[in-house]
Amino acid sequence: MKEKLDPRHLARVASLQSLFEWSFNSVDIEEIVKRDTKEHVHLDDTYQEGFQVDGELALFISRGVTDNLDPIDKIIETCAPEWPISQIAKVDLEILRIAIFELYIAKNVPTKVAIDEAVELAKEYGGENSSKFVNGVLGTVVKEMLPHSKKGEK
Repeated sequence: MKEKLDPRHLARVASLQSLFEWSFNSVDIEEIVKRDTKEHVHLDDTYQEGFQVDGELALFISRGVTDNLDPIDKIIETCAPEWPISQIAKVDLEILRIAIFELYIAKNVPTKVAIDEAVELAKEYGGENSSKFVNGVLGTVVKEMLPHSKKGEK
């Protein structure tokens, strides 16, 4: 598991929080990310003041998700056909969007890292079965949408 104070993990947390807020009001994502990375990233007491967030990564992920929302959502619809986008819990949906952006569009992290991070976010912020759901959908994404992925990389 990643260290909870790892700047890249915190960037994904900031992206998740920013995208969650954006999903309700569609305000400029850059404005939301800048505020979230400056003010706070975590609402519980496991994080201490002075933690470092990779703000550039948080903005890259958040902007990447919002700029590629339609293709990302089409991947989700293809890989989780029994779950219409409107019926997926918002937190789980944003976690999936982040992971799919990193895996399929940005291709900036190894498959295993993207899935592990998404599952960790689901455990931290999602419901009781979120981590299983996220893991299952991303497993299907890797199997069906990323045929070039190495088996050992999953």
